[in-house]
Amino acid sequence: MSEISARKDMPARLLRLLAMLQSRREWSGSELAERLGVTDRTIRRDVDRLRALDYPVAGVTGTAGGYRLTSGRNLPPLLLDDDEAVAVAIGLVTAASGSVAGIEESSMRALAKLEQVLPARLRPRLAAVSTATAAVPHPDAPRVDPSVLAVLASCCRDREILSFDYRDRGGQTRARRVEPHSVVTVRGYWYLLAYDPDRADWRIFRVDRIEGILPTHRHFAPRELPAPDAATYLTRSFSTAPYRYTAWVSVQLSAKALLAGLFASVPGSIEERGPDGCVVRLSADSAELVVQYVAAIAALGAEFTLDAPEEISERLRELGRRLAG
Repeated sequence: MSEISARKDMPARLLRLLAMLQSRREWSGSELAERLGVTDRTIRRDVDRLRALDYPVAGVTGTAGGYRLTSGRNLPPLLLDDDEAVAVAIGLVTAASGSVAGIEESSMRALAKLEQVLPARLRPRLAAVSTATAAVPHPDAPRVDPSVLAVLASCCRDREILSFDYRDRGGQTRARRVEPHSVVTVRGYWYLLAYDPDRADWRIFRVDRIEGILPTHRHFAPRELPAPDAATYLTRSFSTAPYRYTAWVSVQLSAKALLAGLFASVPGSIEERGPDGCVVRLSADSAELVVQYVAAIAALGAEFTLDAPEEISERLRELGRRLAG
């Protein structure tokens, strides 16, 4: 059933009830009745009608009782206001452009369906978004399964313990059982940020290395993240994580001037050393990547000194000979 036909078949009160259930995790029956100006009996009857339309409305046990929308087997109509519909369209256009690796085709199909049911008043806004929005895809980002992202995001939202097999950088696969917090995309890669009770610490998992994902239907109390938000936590973790190659570059430029001259954020960290100096820590598992960033810093023209492994230094010397030749 499409959104348009669903709206025609539903009375206004039923649509208001559905909108309320979508706006909050849980409602008591008395709250719904008071907001809608009806009796508890009418709420129960309207909930039954929503269930008949494939909306998975679950009853919540307790003193007052209540209701909440849960995950179901079928996909019922989704009701969005104007701003929400345009926001979804922007996300789909961005993903379809390839900036979100692995879900381009699914995003295109979803965008086409959204365009079909969008009210006429919103079509010019969607057309403007589609024609004026562009994104640069990450060339090396691995493909991910959209259904895996959906399960991860759902478990983060519902605070549901998650089990899966994880393949680390060395190729070894181990079973993990975690409390998921957030799903974050960085430079075209998808990551799951979660608390691992077995290791008593927060952990970051690349989604393309997660296999055999299994929700446990067991819930957990949320823990306080040791950072303002998930993106900040990932950025800090990546800048201090141990990698195969690490080079230190002392540059006679301020950190602000250095960042302004580079084409992208550095794989590492930058420490201020006065108004006209900074130290850059470059770390990566790829020697080529470290060499590229050292060369990019050298190309800025400022005086610098380098402390790097011999393999990195030799690659830079070879690069210099090739450029000189």
